[in-house]
Amino acid sequence: MKYTSNSLAIVILNWNGKPLLEQFLPSVVLHSEEANIYVIDNASTDDSITWLEKQYPKVSIISLSKNLGYAGGYQKGLAQIKAPLYCLLNSDVKVTKDWLPPILSLFKTETISAIQPKILDFKDPTCFEYAGAGGGLLDSLGYPYCRGRVFDTIDKDNGQYNDIVEIFWASGACLFIKSEHYWEVGGLDSDYFAHQEEIDLCWRLKNKGQKIYYCGVSTVYHVGGASLNYVSPQKTFLNFRNSLFSILKNKKGFNAYSTLFTRMVLDGLAGIQFLLQGKQKHFLAIIKAHLSFYTHLPILIKKRGKITRKLIKYDSKSIVWDYFVLKKHKN
Repeated sequence: MKYTSNSLAIVILNWNGKPLLEQFLPSVVLHSEEANIYVIDNASTDDSITWLEKQYPKVSIISLSKNLGYAGGYQKGLAQIKAPLYCLLNSDVKVTKDWLPPILSLFKTETISAIQPKILDFKDPTCFEYAGAGGGLLDSLGYPYCRGRVFDTIDKDNGQYNDIVEIFWASGACLFIKSEHYWEVGGLDSDYFAHQEEIDLCWRLKNKGQKIYYCGVSTVYHVGGASLNYVSPQKTFLNFRNSLFSILKNKKGFNAYSTLFTRMVLDGLAGIQFLLQGKQKHFLAIIKAHLSFYTHLPILIKKRGKITRKLIKYDSKSIVWDYFVLKKHKN
């Protein structure tokens, strides 16, 4: 099937983000002429909607009655949008001229479900951005990392990832996905609220035999941390908890449980490290993450039973071992 800009719904989630919309929406409108642009508003209390209606009357607005987070907000809003392709785009992303044609062309491959472009740092365009960089990967223990970013080490963009290649997960900062495949696997899991829900979504797609791709000839610039700072204890809580969610839901057979056990041990070591660094709130966030995981076990096991799981070849290395023990900060 041939996809064009008319096939695409660019969907931006907003919550009290008028300054971000003012700064970044103009680039989306300018460089996405034939696409349909939507803003899903997560019950903002600022004047985002009034501003949008006045400045961009052609942008469609879907207003939600309460803040459902990233996953819940998109899930509720996308259900009201009919289009062959979705682009889930963060409100703090600047797009570039001709960002769409390479991605639309790549979707002609039937088994490709989702694609992300190259994501560079808006504040320092010479570097990759934390959330996605040159495409998302997963190590043997379910730790997510990116080409161009491992933990907090971020590479400069020297053209090394100007390629088109299969990856494990595409960043939710700028995620293109076939709507049919999105709904076939159930879409984003609203129990995640925010963070790593795109990894879970891509994992479910791969379990169905679909492919996720990175398109390095399309570039966007992401501010990052606009909704939740990277050093926030709440982000620590969500990342640790949601990673456990994804492992239990998506890993095949006994491997899921052995991986969970190892991860919980490593989470404990990470908690001790936070204590030694004087970061008590992050230590408590890990404890809270585990307690939340336990309380969600019944629903997670139920969801696990509904997911088709193929035998996926995971990365054999451990980025924890490579990064913290062998001091390899590049991938």
